[in-house]
Amino acid sequence: MGTITGANGNELHYEDTGGTGRPVVLVHGWPLNGQSWKDQVGPLAEAGHRVITYDRRGFGQSEPQHPYTYDALAGDLSALIDALDLRDAVLVGFSMGGGEVARYLAQHGTDRICSVVFAAAVTPYLLHTSGNPEGPLKKTEAAAMAAQLTANREKFFDGFTTQFFSAGDTLCVTEEQRQEAIALCLQANKLAALECMASFGATDFREDLEQVSVPTLVLHGDADGVVSFEGSGQRTHQAIPHSELVVIPGAPHGLNVSHPDEFNAALLGFLSH
Repeated sequence: MGTITGANGNELHYEDTGGTGRPVVLVHGWPLNGQSWKDQVGPLAEAGHRVITYDRRGFGQSEPQHPYTYDALAGDLSALIDALDLRDAVLVGFSMGGGEVARYLAQHGTDRICSVVFAAAVTPYLLHTSGNPEGPLKKTEAAAMAAQLTANREKFFDGFTTQFFSAGDTLCVTEEQRQEAIALCLQANKLAALECMASFGATDFREDLEQVSVPTLVLHGDADGVVSFEGSGQRTHQAIPHSELVVIPGAPHGLNVSHPDEFNAALLGFLSH
């Protein structure tokens, strides 16, 4: 583990399994941090990959730093890739992290990237607008989430993690796993969490996805109650004509924790191509 300097002079914490295998960079979801990938790091490393996780600015052990726009966040990802001199790397973006992957490719190109994965990703555009009628997130819902997080973040994270790991009314993880996720959420800087919520809710990645030219996997659960498959995964797959699609039946948003075997099998299968 170590730290590198991000796009705005900020300190970013990362962990690197090392080795000479193909690098796989795991970009975490909101409002978690790199520790949320613990069920993936071991299997990927055992398969011969060099696995890198990092904490987004203002989350986990990375220091807060304005701005929290996707341009800045993709700049942090670029800084990490450059600092570690990664080549022929795979980018795996979960939920909010899918936005970093899309924006990174659009702004920083594919010279160091061999393939990408959008896992339960917020792409192509969450917010429901007149120009994006398929967007699953209504402005009133986004405002309510921000108000609830501002008022009482412990209460908000308790409810959010339940939805995060539930398929319908069924919680798909143990209570211990849910509490572990809450603990990661509570490590987030409150302002960073609020501003990143605004960014993933209102950023349009449709033009970014048009520029995705490397092999791509879209991985989603069909019971995702946070970032719906129909509103995001299906549309991301349609926006990238060459992409592969794997849908995990009965899987909620946090499918890398609730369905790790299926998630890892899909990921390793794609990486073996």
